[in-house]
Amino acid sequence: MTFHDDALNARNRNVRHQLLAIYQAAIQAVNGRQCAVEALNRQPMNTACRVIAIGKAASSMLQGAREALGDRMDQALLITKQGHLGPVINDPRVRYFEAGHPTPNDQSLQAGQALLTFIANSPARTPLLFLISGGSSALVEVLPEGMNLEKLIAVNEWLLASGWDIHRMNRVRKALSCIKGGRLAAFLDGRPARVLAISDVPGDALGSIGSGLLAPDPQPLDGALQSQLPDWIQSLVGQSPRPPSIDSPSFQTVESQIVASNAIARQAAATKAKSLGMVVYAHNGLLTGDALEAGRRLADELIQGEPGLHIWGGETTVTLPAHPGRGGRCQAMALAAAQVLSAHAACLFLAAGTDGTDGPGDDAGALVDGESLRRGQREGFDAQACLSAADSGSFLDAAGDLINTGPTGTNVMDLVLAYKPDAHAD
Repeated sequence: MTFHDDALNARNRNVRHQLLAIYQAAIQAVNGRQCAVEALNRQPMNTACRVIAIGKAASSMLQGAREALGDRMDQALLITKQGHLGPVINDPRVRYFEAGHPTPNDQSLQAGQALLTFIANSPARTPLLFLISGGSSALVEVLPEGMNLEKLIAVNEWLLASGWDIHRMNRVRKALSCIKGGRLAAFLDGRPARVLAISDVPGDALGSIGSGLLAPDPQPLDGALQSQLPDWIQSLVGQSPRPPSIDSPSFQTVESQIVASNAIARQAAATKAKSLGMVVYAHNGLLTGDALEAGRRLADELIQGEPGLHIWGGETTVTLPAHPGRGGRCQAMALAAAQVLSAHAACLFLAAGTDGTDGPGDDAGALVDGESLRRGQREGFDAQACLSAADSGSFLDAAGDLINTGPTGTNVMDLVLAYKPDAHAD
């Protein structure tokens, strides 16, 4: 069916509002506060405990733990990303750090020392409740001899620009740390510990979430991967203490569970879409690989696929130039999809991080349609040039397609919602 411009714009505006509502429903289903409350209500902690919350969702998870525990929360340590603090910091029992992300900073090292001190000063029989979410790899660190902040920043900047997936990056991070790769478990010294984790990694592997602070390392850095590192990073490997083995006594007092994941968010998105009367196609295979290739492939699949809402989740990668511009992997994916959809005005494509951030900026992602390319071009931007410069955010800002949510209180990788109208609909 052919639409007049006004009718098409009105329909697109309505669907845009629906897609944003679906995205919000997915985020709410994996909110850290809600997930912590539910987990602690299902399996209560009936004695006094101390709480350690680390990650982008740390504040919301700590808020939920405080609600569920009440006076049983003795003291708490909160380590989160700058700008992600919540009302829990007004509680005199809470000590907090705002550290660097995606690149560690001096606060990350201060937080690492505070973490070890907090554990060491906790009574031997007082349970520790750990609330772990994505971002922990950058937010907290204890370095071995021979490493310093300058080298730590350089390693992380190289990894972030490499185009490697999160598993490979975290294998390197674990090899250069005194607490990652399960090494933090040795500092428990037999204290009982319970871990509630929000998964931001494919496969929901506890050893990769936050680089596995309290989980055995199933795949340490080996020679094959190490050989792909530049010589100056290879020279740093081997300075950290050996990680504890899977059967180490250090893990005998640790109990861990996943309380939120991308699969839960996708299911919530599907449920909300169906409530809005949409036909839903849920694609269960997680997105990986290059963001630009994924955006173009998914846009092609949308064009060739059945009418309705198509849902994907996962985490793609980007390879950055020496001086990247604005925007992260979701914005790059969305702009690449917009190139394919430029001849399909009524199709829409949303790609956004569930944590409310995508790359170094404050935008969560973008919602593009078949007119996005023309809107950006009218403002003087070239889509391909922006993609090559890792500056998709500038184009999408000009097109009016960016999504900004602020911190969401969760982090379960990325969500993609793509809509194709029924050609026979009124």
